[in-house]
Amino acid sequence: MPKAKSAPDFWLILTTLLLLSVGMIMVYSASAVWASYKFDDSFFFAKRQFLFAGVGVAAMFFIMNIDYWTWRKWSKVLVLICFFLLIIVLIPGVGLVRGGARSWLGIGAFSIQPSEFMKLAMIAFLAKYLSEKQKYITSFKKGLLPSLALVFLAFGMIMMQPDLGTGAVMVGTCVIMIYISGAKVSHFIGLGVLGLIGFAGLIISAPYRMKRITSFLDPWSDPLGSGFQIIQSLYAIGPGGLMGLGLGQSRQKFYYLPEPQTDFIFAILSEELGFIGGSFVILLFALLLWRGIRIAIGAPDLFGSLLAVGIIGMVAIQVMINIGVVTGLMPVTGITLPFLSYGGSSLTLMLVAIGVLLNISRYARY
Repeated sequence: MPKAKSAPDFWLILTTLLLLSVGMIMVYSASAVWASYKFDDSFFFAKRQFLFAGVGVAAMFFIMNIDYWTWRKWSKVLVLICFFLLIIVLIPGVGLVRGGARSWLGIGAFSIQPSEFMKLAMIAFLAKYLSEKQKYITSFKKGLLPSLALVFLAFGMIMMQPDLGTGAVMVGTCVIMIYISGAKVSHFIGLGVLGLIGFAGLIISAPYRMKRITSFLDPWSDPLGSGFQIIQSLYAIGPGGLMGLGLGQSRQKFYYLPEPQTDFIFAILSEELGFIGGSFVILLFALLLWRGIRIAIGAPDLFGSLLAVGIIGMVAIQVMINIGVVTGLMPVTGITLPFLSYGGSSLTLMLVAIGVLLNISRYARY
């Protein structure tokens, strides 16, 4: 086992805490009006986000000091636990329904989303599998098929909730890991065609998903229905201009943009802080991804490298999808913006993942 450095990656810690701080400020700013109306407490969402952030940061620093090889040892157990939770959440009366998806376990506001934790468990398991079976990865039958079979089993269970956004992030992350491990491009081309056909089938099979596609192509075809969110999001971003309207001065959070503290928080940030504020956040994400890539390249073994690739790939995919949706470049998917959007499971999961990445950085040579 290589000797650990005295300290983890400083820039990764700093960038994560800066993003988290921006997120805390924006969750309060975006949610204060709605929270005052619904709960008679403008800090309702901010207090809960602060609690989630505190738990997540504590977990990040704790996990930062646990050798990342521990995840290799327990990856099978973690995946099995997550599969069990994905089964439990589908039971009526046990799983909580929010936004039309039965994705939650818990009581009231304090609940967890098993599909979020499945993403990290699958990353750890796949990193272990691919590092051990790396010599078979060019074989479709011995290498690629077994790994994809498990991924799509988890995807199928997540789709039963249904939660296409989370499932797509997990699959996309796993595909990146498999490609980096050395799989043949020809295999990906064939699977890509099948994947597009299957993805189209999932969209066609659900009328609400078809509405999201049509509203993406022409939101004004249904401005008060499926196109409402994206129109209001663009109404927020547009007036922000270069400098923004000022922190706390958003107009769209006054009951125009539904629950602006979650998936569309970047729209409120752009409205209040303008192009400069939005660019600053994107630059922070770019810095985080750069440090993650350096850690993956410098990791002492294949498992650590693939684990780092999976974590940084998960963050990158969520950022691209969320900002793409908010700016009208992609259909609405319900994906949160890492470290900024309100949500306990998503925030805690991301901070735990960064903790793992920080531990890898203690062994990386770069």
